[in-house]
Amino acid sequence: MRIEGFSSAAIAAGIKYKERLDLGLIYSEEPAVTAGVFTTSQVVAAPLVVDMTRLKQGRAQAILVNSGCANACTGAEGMKNCLAVSRLAAERLQIDEGMVQLSSTGVIGEQLNVEAFEKGMPQLVDGLGPENFEAVAEAIMTTDTCKKTVSRSLEIGGKTVSFMAMAKGSGMIMPNMATMLAFVITDALIGFVELNDALKKAVDATFNRITVDGDTSTNDMVLIMANGRAGNPWIEEIDSPDHALFRSCLEDMLKELAMMIVEDGEGATKLITVRVCGAREQQEALQIARTVANSSLVKTAFFGEDANWGRIIAAMGRSGVKFNPDKVDIFFDEIRIVENGVATTTEAEAAAGEILKNKKILVAVDLKEGSGCEEVYTCDFSLDYVRINADYRS
Repeated sequence: MRIEGFSSAAIAAGIKYKERLDLGLIYSEEPAVTAGVFTTSQVVAAPLVVDMTRLKQGRAQAILVNSGCANACTGAEGMKNCLAVSRLAAERLQIDEGMVQLSSTGVIGEQLNVEAFEKGMPQLVDGLGPENFEAVAEAIMTTDTCKKTVSRSLEIGGKTVSFMAMAKGSGMIMPNMATMLAFVITDALIGFVELNDALKKAVDATFNRITVDGDTSTNDMVLIMANGRAGNPWIEEIDSPDHALFRSCLEDMLKELAMMIVEDGEGATKLITVRVCGAREQQEALQIARTVANSSLVKTAFFGEDANWGRIIAAMGRSGVKFNPDKVDIFFDEIRIVENGVATTTEAEAAAGEILKNKKILVAVDLKEGSGCEEVYTCDFSLDYVRINADYRS
């Protein structure tokens, strides 16, 4: 798929490694309505500081992204380098520097290799084309084992509206937000307020429901650019049917990307859905689900294919949410292994053990306290997770 008015490019600039795609560019021929969601960490990388200021105008024309260096915790020099590479891109593209959004991923604390940007920028800009979206998705990979891209189209007011999106993320995955980058382009004709609303709600329902290891990064961001080329009726009301269609499609895309991130979690062998229902409130269900999904003991039990439900109810007990343990039911897929707070049968536990051999597993908890229900998506902890993160900087 291609989207009229957008082009992209990626090169091996040698920012950290040789002969590896590590610098990407997404470009809109005209200023596009642009919205973003950024890390909630108190430690914010230099490019995000710049982006959040620039995005107050609600428009952008380019996203310059690199892997190999996070440019986080780099002080005044890091900010200087950030602005320098922004200027390089703007000059080569012949656009206002304020129209450039910046994104970096990699090791924290290292200074950006500006010389690599200087040498690579002519090739990067000259290589812009409509077919290079996948190459950019490859350039932003760090410990990812695969590219993560999706596309969609739908009709709004008799016009076809198209979307393309990419993400990266494999470790340090925990909302809000997950440690990740994601970029969406669309030809929808939509106002900034409506675009911003759709993005925030879609992110909350998708990327803010995943966890690999409970760690949040300094560089997390999601950007969406809408250039209006589809010519659909102007989406200018949040409560309109057209806005609902747009948001539903966006959320569907981001959900697919979010699942890709969890499934590609560092060293992961299983994709686990933790569903908590019967809570008094939605937020309480979410709090319990997140606590279970982040429990190292729960995650290692899944890797060992051990139906140790005691670790699940123990994690629930420290979630900070009040509930009656004597009412709790726990299921592994369709097998009820706990009923009213106690084990069911040895046969059920054996059947649950067989379920844990699957690649995708549902853990369902019923608190029997109310109607609140939420899901969080996680993965197991394997030996490879430790190995990957023990030598990440090498």
